[in-house]
Amino acid sequence: MSGGGGVARKVRRTVARSAKAGLGWTTSPTLLRSRVVSGLWGVALASPGLPEGTRSRLAGHVQDSLLRAGRTEQALRTSDAALRRIRNRRFRADLLMRQVGAELEHGTPPRLPAAVSAELAVADGLLAKGDRRGAVLAVQTVHRQLFHRRLQFDRMTSPLADDPAGFLAQWHASATVQALSAPRGRSGAPGPVPTDRPLRLLIATYGNHGFLSAIRRHFEQRPDVEVRFLDPGEDGTHVPLLNNSRAMMEHILAGRSSFGDRVEEWLGPQLEWADVVFVDWCAAMAVLFSLVDPGSTRVVVRLHSFEAFAHWPHLVDFSRVDDLVFVSDHLRDLAVAAVPAMASAGTRLHVISNAMDLRSYRRPKNPDARFTLGVVGIKAVAKDPGWAVRVLRHLRAHDDRYRLALYGHDLDADASPDARRFWDELLAEIADLEAAGAVVRMGQTEDMPEAFRDVGVVVSSSVRESFHCALVEGAASGAVPVVRDWPFFAGRSASARSLFPPDWVVDSPEEAAERIRSLTATEQAWRSAGEAAAEHAIATWDWEIVKNHFDDLVYGMAVATAGGSPGGGK
Repeated sequence: MSGGGGVARKVRRTVARSAKAGLGWTTSPTLLRSRVVSGLWGVALASPGLPEGTRSRLAGHVQDSLLRAGRTEQALRTSDAALRRIRNRRFRADLLMRQVGAELEHGTPPRLPAAVSAELAVADGLLAKGDRRGAVLAVQTVHRQLFHRRLQFDRMTSPLADDPAGFLAQWHASATVQALSAPRGRSGAPGPVPTDRPLRLLIATYGNHGFLSAIRRHFEQRPDVEVRFLDPGEDGTHVPLLNNSRAMMEHILAGRSSFGDRVEEWLGPQLEWADVVFVDWCAAMAVLFSLVDPGSTRVVVRLHSFEAFAHWPHLVDFSRVDDLVFVSDHLRDLAVAAVPAMASAGTRLHVISNAMDLRSYRRPKNPDARFTLGVVGIKAVAKDPGWAVRVLRHLRAHDDRYRLALYGHDLDADASPDARRFWDELLAEIADLEAAGAVVRMGQTEDMPEAFRDVGVVVSSSVRESFHCALVEGAASGAVPVVRDWPFFAGRSASARSLFPPDWVVDSPEEAAERIRSLTATEQAWRSAGEAAAEHAIATWDWEIVKNHFDDLVYGMAVATAGGSPGGGK
């Protein structure tokens, strides 16, 4: 008995010394590779007598070091043993969140559900006591993990895309999150189309104008529409309001705040002037507009793609959004599953393609284009150009005239360890093909209609896309389209197969290579297939077609709902 007690006392002294010394060398990954040292820490953290705060903090450091030492299973066991001794809700949540942060370095965190549940319980408890700021800080801790780029953007899969309702079930069950997304309503319904003056349209975005040029130009040229354009990034005065999600959430929970007053002072006059507000991107700008009662102004928001994997839509009050636009059915389905308030608040949901001038891509192909595959856009992991490389290898096994041109900026490999790993693997994969001239990285290209003259086959190699404009632009140029059945959406009622003609979509690199070989077997077969693709793309998605849908959205549908009030002197 005395021997066992002596060991326990030594363990506690070791723990106490390490805590006092800021952990020191005893938790280094090098030492923790030793089963003796790591076992000692396991016993120490499971032993009685440690203050819960100390136990939680030490367990987080030990777990992180064990993971970096390659001792994944022991890291989890050690933390779990410490958790069994911790009763304080705050300390438990802190340790679980530290577990998740460490586990994220090595894959999808197995403790994420437990950590989310613990932290949201803290948030709900704080909110019940009237501590709104504390509740918001806890919610921020959660959404930084749930919507972390390493989980949702920098890998070939996404837990949110796999099961949006299940992945976010705890999030939606939280009283704090429910309060953040609760409808606050509006003082009036959208008024009728004005008959004595042009309709006043405010187009608002923050920084990214890429999908707005044709839309903005179109409405600016209509004599029956008066357009204002708002981008706070142009003068920077109001940018701090957009970069403060904590203040947004605190305002929502409180109902009033000095932050909300500043937003009202800025956007209130804009809403008062406009008959219709079109907010591009369902992100921070959309949240700020929904903080202000729009009165009889109709509010339209467009969601592109990344927002479905972010926290911003969860802060939008959709009872103040009249129309929500998506660029595809499959994106709509994913977003609504992730954010049920989009459908439950009475918002009208629309699917309208991106604005593209496809006729400008109709240019003669250069002689060697037939055997050139093109992938446009490689700066995101989701683009997965390695899939196209595998298609190329299958083709070159039969005919070494085939080559692959990669257009666009290189991936920012420093964005995350996952991005670095992906990019290094891709460069290694294409090294021999680049040396042989079979893969060429073309870099950013400003004149894609001209560049597509050299492309005979346009490939969508992505694991996910909301629409994939570059693929459609390539098809409009007369390049044969080959679309991977995007894995994020494959097998669902809406997917790449429901967006594009069935023969464009393939399941594997082998099937893609077979389609390409068949349709490029002769000059005539290639040109016929490219012409058919171009005719379909232009007839379906060209701006001359799509602009009618935007007219209906912005002007033709701007009518009062039953019992609505008129525009009120705008």
